[in-house]
Amino acid sequence: MSVARPVPTARPASPALALPGALQVLLAAAAVLLVLGLVFVASASMPYAQAHGGDPYHYLVRQTIYAALGLGLGTIVAATPVGLWERHAVALLAGALLLLLAVLVPGLGVEVNGARRWLDLGIVRLQASEPARLLLVLYVAGFLFRRQATLLSRAGTLAPLLAVLALAAVLLLAEPDFGAVVVLAGTVLAMCFMAGVPLFAFLGLLSALGGAFWLLVALSPYRLQRLLAFQDPWTDPFGDSYQLVQSLIAIGSGGWLGRGLGEGVQKMSYLPEAHTDFIFAILAEELGLLGVVLVLGLFSALIWAGLAIADAAARRQQWFGAYLAGGLTAWLALQVTINLGVNMGLLPTKGLTLPLLSYGGSSLLVVCAMLGLLWRVGWEAARAPAEAQA
Repeated sequence: MSVARPVPTARPASPALALPGALQVLLAAAAVLLVLGLVFVASASMPYAQAHGGDPYHYLVRQTIYAALGLGLGTIVAATPVGLWERHAVALLAGALLLLLAVLVPGLGVEVNGARRWLDLGIVRLQASEPARLLLVLYVAGFLFRRQATLLSRAGTLAPLLAVLALAAVLLLAEPDFGAVVVLAGTVLAMCFMAGVPLFAFLGLLSALGGAFWLLVALSPYRLQRLLAFQDPWTDPFGDSYQLVQSLIAIGSGGWLGRGLGEGVQKMSYLPEAHTDFIFAILAEELGLLGVVLVLGLFSALIWAGLAIADAAARRQQWFGAYLAGGLTAWLALQVTINLGVNMGLLPTKGLTLPLLSYGGSSLLVVCAMLGLLWRVGWEAARAPAEAQA
């Protein structure tokens, strides 16, 4: 979706029910996905929990607690005026960078499987990149809002923003968290496009990011190996391609209607990370093509609602809300696309969760906050005078 520059036109107002309908769709799709996520976290995690000598309901209980906390957080965010986030954008940026720095400090950051991505908060571990990315998106929306008058007229307007994002990318790669960098870069690109960045500058930025990502892959042996393994996973089905092969087996064995809820086989210690990054494969195995279509439909509805909210805010000249809603929607769409692509062997393996479905407290809390922000932007747009069109 491209949001036009704020030039007055005779564009007619949206139908009266379009925005309330989008808000209803947003809440309904998110609620169904959240419930579906709890069901499949239970189904996919029970064998893993039992195999490690724990309570079979361990992950379900924790995910349910995170869901309750997420609903509370989302409600608080939805009750917070959008303008408050814009006025404190610089403070939010500082918070994001502090989170990314803290996780690299020995004693604060926790290393798991060779990656230092978590902060130990006592009873829980927080994956720092999740809230940090949300704070960065809020900052970017504020930056574009404040600089919208000079985006077309002054070269170098985006230079401060690019410097900040480069610093954030360096900190994320130090963890390392390449997937978070990809999602953040894609989100910022989408927001710049919506804000009306000149096409020549946008294409230059896109080319520079593409070249940087290719260089990062080429200079990193393990990333290059993942890329090579993804291209033909069957050449090494018990080595680097093991996870992808097991995911493809799970999806392929689901057929039209699936094996039945709880009857999946690949979660029995065959498919690693079955309740986190590869929960979609378990869903496809147990619910079949019917379940896949259901999940795709729900995510499509969620993304449509986000775009409708961004468009409504832009029509009422609420540009900060429009950029924010567009960026959050792009983030959700990109992360869903990458996760599903990884599960189906269309993209190299990346450690990204499937929003609202995968197990993970940090991800679930942040996604609930994102949905609260989207709802608030839509609610404020609905209350704006209908004459304030752009």
